[in-house]
Formats: sequence, structure tokens, C-alpha cells
Amino acid sequence: MTIHQSHIQALKKLAGAKGASDDQNVIQPHLAEPRNKFIGKTPLVLFPNTLEMVSKFVTYCYDNDIKIIPQSGNTGLVGGNSPDGSDTQIILSMKRMDRVREKDALNHTMTLESGVILADAHTIAEKINCHFPMHLASEGSAMIGGNISSNSGGINVLQYGVMRDLVLGLEVVLPNGTIWNGLTGLRKDNTGYDLKQLFIGAEGPLGFIPAATLKLFPRHKQKNTAFVAIRNPEAAINLLSMVREISGDSLIAFEIIPRLGIEFNLKNMPGCQDPLMTDYDWYILMECATSLDSDLLNLEVMMNKILKNAMERGLVLDGVIPKNIDEIRNLWNLRENISEAQKFEGASIKHDISVPVSKIPEFVRRGLAAVKEIVPNIRPVPFGHIGDGNLHFNFSQPLDMDKQEFLSNYSKINKIVYDIVVELGGSISAEHGIGSLKLEELERYKSITELGLMRDIKYTLDCKNIMNPGRVIR
Repeated sequence: MTIHQSHIQALKKLAGAKGASDDQNVIQPHLAEPRNKFIGKTPLVLFPNTLEMVSKFVTYCYDNDIKIIPQSGNTGLVGGNSPDGSDTQIILSMKRMDRVREKDALNHTMTLESGVILADAHTIAEKINCHFPMHLASEGSAMIGGNISSNSGGINVLQYGVMRDLVLGLEVVLPNGTIWNGLTGLRKDNTGYDLKQLFIGAEGPLGFIPAATLKLFPRHKQKNTAFVAIRNPEAAINLLSMVREISGDSLIAFEIIPRLGIEFNLKNMPGCQDPLMTDYDWYILMECATSLDSDLLNLEVMMNKILKNAMERGLVLDGVIPKNIDEIRNLWNLRENISEAQKFEGASIKHDISVPVSKIPEFVRRGLAAVKEIVPNIRPVPFGHIGDGNLHFNFSQPLDMDKQEFLSNYSKINKIVYDIVVELGGSISAEHGIGSLKLEELERYKSITELGLMRDIKYTLDCKNIMNPGRVIR
């Protein structure tokens, strides 16, 4: 059943002049995620700008059995923040919840509302001479609330961890409208269950997150980047081990890029340049950073030592250390634009997986072989955060194959890839989440006990199933 017009008018009255819209021109940008895999309908988008307003909206929806979809920057890729096609779900957007609640340089924390854009969070931290280490390709539009809800990873996980490791406290509006104030800057607190962890990575079905207290770090004084060619993923893992031994805890990023990813960039993304004169099958983009002065730790000297040792051991075939910010930006564009560049190559089948770092070579070898048995001329583009075991195991359609024929293999390829992942002790979703896209896969690979516990938590907190229904758990 559609939402009765009386409820729409009541919510608009609660919201005030700028707090809601039923204008389809305003609504349209909120209906689909970036890949347009999930395009839904809604009669209304709510735009609260205070905690109290969020609570009022949720309370009204709970009392009247109205489904709510939480939405921040709408950059998710698994259909976790898009309404379905029933026109019975209201979107609650956190765009206007964008204030800085507190900055504490001595405690190395900041408390931000969920609508703060991730790139702006970096600037806020820098203004108090601190560093917030969550970096994503979509950081110019992704918002803190969505980062928390999806437990974002990004390029610096091997040093700083995922979002779950960066959140100290949360403010949550529960499905019945009750407010839990769990905002705290404490690193140690053993007074019962760590409730915030229920909501981090939950993708919205358990409650709204209007604000969070985030962990900060000393600001980097040095940063050094290198782009190197390697033979294969085995060499990548051995190189990673060697780099970590030499660099200690200064290695913050270690990304693998296949040759095809470079070629897609050069072909489809204006301004990209090939860093090396010779083509190789695989590359590593790595970066070290430290808050120490160069007289205590000289990153340039250290990176040169790393490359010298790596080349002597045959782990690196070629490489370059960028000389200026433009060259650094070009290298990171080659990595961060791969997904965008892939769009120009036709249909794609993508996987966001993780396995233990030591299992990466076996996974890549077996995964590529198994998929090529199904589609021999498929174009593999596996790339990503190999330093923490997370690969975006992507495939583009063959040049000689029709789009629909290629996509007819979607389920078969997914199962083959995920079966190998699970066999190797990995995860079918490393950082993008479950949303609507991977519901069936989650139910296939999670144990009955795990699924039962997840449902118990969901329906204890949301007995009416109004909060982001059909996402993650059903």
C-alpha cells in the first residue's frame, strides 16, 4: 500500500519549510546508487537538521508503520541506501546534519554530524594540527554517516584500520525514536557492552547515526610514494613483507594494479599518464608517511633503500618515485579511477572480497582460472588494497561478446569466486557492504547460527521492521 497523503502532510508539517520535499526534481537524485543497479521510488525525502528532528521523524514513522531509508552521501554500491520500487518507503537524508560538534586536539578527537563530507572531515582535523586517516575515491561526496554505517575501508587500512577502528562514540536514534547518547572520546571504557559496534557496519537497519566522535592522529610531516612493476601477486606479497620490515609502521598504503587497469585509464580518463616506459603485467602503488621530522626518520632515504633491496631480490622489475605533487596525483588517479574507467568498456561483473594476505596469490590464480573457464576472453581487472587482503576482483565483458550474453554469466561467476573466497577463509564483502545486492550470498555463506543472531538483534531493536527493511538481513 502507498503511504496515505495524510502521513505525507503530517511529516511535512513536522519538518518545516526546508525539512522535507515531495518535489520529484528534488527527490530524483536520491533514488539511485552510483551504478544505477537499484532505482526506486519515494513520495517524500526528509531533511532533518537537528537530533530532535530526526527523533520526531522516526517516532512518527514508527507509530504509523512507515518504512524509512537512511541516506548520507548516497555513494554506496550495494543498494543499501536506495528505496525499493514500491513507493512505500520514505528517505531520511542526513545532508543538513553537517555541523562540527566538538574538536579536541589534546584528546585527538573530533565530534562530527553524519552529513559532514569526508573530505571536509580531513580539513577539520588539519585545522587542529591532526590527521583523520580515512581516505576513499569518493571522499569528495561520501559522508561520515555513510562511512560509519558501511564500515568503510579505503587505502590506509593496513596502518589505521577500518571505520570501526576510528569511531570512539556514537549518537543513535533507535527505530522507535528513542535517542541513545553514546558520544564519548574515551579509549578505554569497560562499563558493559560496546554498543556502538552494533551500529557500525550495520548499514542502517538498526538505527540512525546523527553524530559520531572520531579518533585523530598526529599530522603527517613527511610522505613518500613509489610506483613499481612486479611479476605477479606472489612478488607483491613478498614485497609487502619486506617493505613492512624496513619501514616499520610508516607504510600506510599498498595497492595492486593490473596492466589492464592502466590501459583503461589511459584510454578513457583524460590527463592520465603511464608512469613507466615499459609495460608490465602488475604494479604496486605504495606510500609511507610519518609524523616524525626527517632528522629522526628520512622517508626519502628509506624508500630508496626499499627499492634498492627489492630490485636486488628480484621483487621489483622497474619503478619510479614521483618528484612533485602532480606526479603523485597522477599515480593515485591511475589507482582511484579504475572503476570509473571500466565503465567505458561495457558491462562488468565486480566483487569486493577479502582473504588473508598470505592467500592473495592463490586466490588470484584460482579465481582467474575458474572464471576464464566460463568466459575465455573475459577481461580481468583485479585491483585494490592488497596490503590488507582486500581486492576488487572485477571483470569487463570480452570485446567480442554481447553485453547481455556476458551478464547472463553473472550468478555463475559470483558463485565460483565466492566459493573460492570462503574456502580460503575470506569474506564476500570486504568494505562495500551487503545492502540488497548480496542478500542471497550472505544467506548462502553465513552459518545458521550467525544469521539467527543477526535477525535476533535486528528484530529486538526494530520489531516493526521499519528501518531500512530488506537490507543486510531479512
